[in-house]
Amino acid sequence: MTDLELQGKRVLIREDLNVPIKNGIITSDARILAAIPTIEYALKAGARVILMSHLGRPIEGN
Repeated sequence: MTDLELQGKRVLIREDLNVPIKNGIITSDARILAAIPTIEYALKAGARVILMSHLGRPIEGN
């Protein structure tokens, strides 16, 4: 991404933020923390960042 001109552009970033949750509490934020440098880089380069992720696995029939 460092070789791209991001100033003024919309950048869609799909991150794997599928974090483990137990009793409604995140038990490891490692994936969230790992995503921060990429997001910050795009913002500092002047991009308008759109984040995309999901939580959990799809349930058959839904």
